[in-house]
Amino acid sequence: MSVTPKFAVFGGGSWATAIVKMLCENLEEVGWYMRSVYALEHIKKEQHNPNYLSSVEFKLSQLRLSNDINEMVDYADYLIFVIPSAFLHEELAKLTTSLDGKIVFSAIKGIVPETSLIVGDHFNTHRGVPFHNIGVITGPCHAEEVALERLSYLTIACADEEKAKLVASYLSSDYIRCSISDDVIGTEYAAMLKNIYAIAAGIAHGLGYGDNFQSVLMSNAIREMKRYVKKVHKMKRDINDSAYLGDLLVTGYSVFSRNRMFGNMIGKGYTVKSAQMEMSMVAEGYYATKSAYHLNLQKGKKSAKTPIINAVFEILYENKNPKLVFQKLTEKLN
Repeated sequence: MSVTPKFAVFGGGSWATAIVKMLCENLEEVGWYMRSVYALEHIKKEQHNPNYLSSVEFKLSQLRLSNDINEMVDYADYLIFVIPSAFLHEELAKLTTSLDGKIVFSAIKGIVPETSLIVGDHFNTHRGVPFHNIGVITGPCHAEEVALERLSYLTIACADEEKAKLVASYLSSDYIRCSISDDVIGTEYAAMLKNIYAIAAGIAHGLGYGDNFQSVLMSNAIREMKRYVKKVHKMKRDINDSAYLGDLLVTGYSVFSRNRMFGNMIGKGYTVKSAQMEMSMVAEGYYATKSAYHLNLQKGKKSAKTPIINAVFEILYENKNPKLVFQKLTEKLN
């Protein structure tokens, strides 16, 4: 591996665009894979992503662009995946080149539907990447605020602390602060779960519940997250740290939150399909809800108590009336 490692970002959405921007603050060249040839050609001509964070302008001399996933994997030492979890399996099916020796970091906040695994476990189980070469990038951080260069915080988790520190060093800048964690599994599950709770917050808002209820909902959500994460990976962690509570709060309350927006539309009476069609971005929490619900169900008597996840699942996947489901939910919160 070279003295200055090569980085490549995989994905064409707002969070991928934000991460490319962060890396460009510190690297002479950043690889960027996206499947849309149109988007790549637009970037080459106009220096910005046509679909997401279009206010962010890039220097073309810093970008190595490609719609060939194998070319980009061969190019880079550190691979940062930001492809929505629902499409990750499909994209990885295109891989013919080896991931041997590659360091894989996931900035994906969801579960791979085809395997019901968090992204790190998926790369380990199905792509043979050892756990010491797998890491996670989590918030609390919204891509839109990165574009505006508002002070934001990231948590970089990896079993190999040196790799976490290296990634943190290349993402840090005047407006990005990074902290290190060894809780790879816990932070990745938390990043997935907070999207479900943000959908719940959105549904509540759409139904007309106010700030008082929202505060109770978020208070219960962080306790539910703690129970869930403890069941899947028991270790010493402070659930009040930014990677858990901070990420939950920003996703549950922010106007930039696509999951809250999706939930708000459901609460206002949109069907799941119509809400998805209305939004130009993927709400990861929709897919995460089904996976998280069934993963917990599989544990039987050892399952965690998850009334909020259950309520969101009933609304999204069993077509139950949001108003009636939330009336029952309110009786289970405290």
